[in-house]
Amino acid sequence: MTTGTKTTQGIRRKAGERDRLLRPDWQYIEHCNIDDYRREDWAIMNRQRAEYLAEERGRQALELLAASRDAPTFGYLINNYEHCLQTATMLYRDGHDEETIVTGLFHDIGFVVCPENHEKFAADLVRPFVSEKNAWMLEHHGIFQRIHLHGFFESDDPDFIHAREKWRGHPYFDWTAEFVERYDIAAINPGIESLPLEFFEPMVRRVFSGSTPLTRSSA
Repeated sequence: MTTGTKTTQGIRRKAGERDRLLRPDWQYIEHCNIDDYRREDWAIMNRQRAEYLAEERGRQALELLAASRDAPTFGYLINNYEHCLQTATMLYRDGHDEETIVTGLFHDIGFVVCPENHEKFAADLVRPFVSEKNAWMLEHHGIFQRIHLHGFFESDDPDFIHAREKWRGHPYFDWTAEFVERYDIAAINPGIESLPLEFFEPMVRRVFSGSTPLTRSSA
């Protein structure tokens, strides 16, 4: 929340000041409206953007998760931040690779801020850097979870509850079912000491630096 030039994190940029560039030898684009950008401006911007994303994307994803570190819970014994850490910790202790551990770390990053579609929120966040198997699992894990949510839904329509059966035989069906059963619905246990977020930071940076795709969307 902003009041004047102050935020909850202290004094911010004042009018007329610029935020710093990541590299001292980079260039600002000297326009205050994107409609004024031209090809040569975008050439500079996109060259700098590629390096920026390689370094900053993982760090800022971690900050997005860390923002909920001290959030309260609405009934679960641990909050969503701890749930994500616990999932990643369990995957790590079971010997899964870094990509899968990072996938687990971010699997519910949108659970509170985008509850209506948190599965796709998480899948889209990590999709450029993870296997199709893990992206598919993220996008479908909510549907696979339905059979475990006894009494949660107003309707007991078996076609809805068992909707995952339409994918029975899919190459990633078993992994999605396993992830939900072993690393999602069981990761709400305050008796399990999770590894700190800092432990996973090098993994996140390595996974997120695997590629720096530029989408077709605008700036």
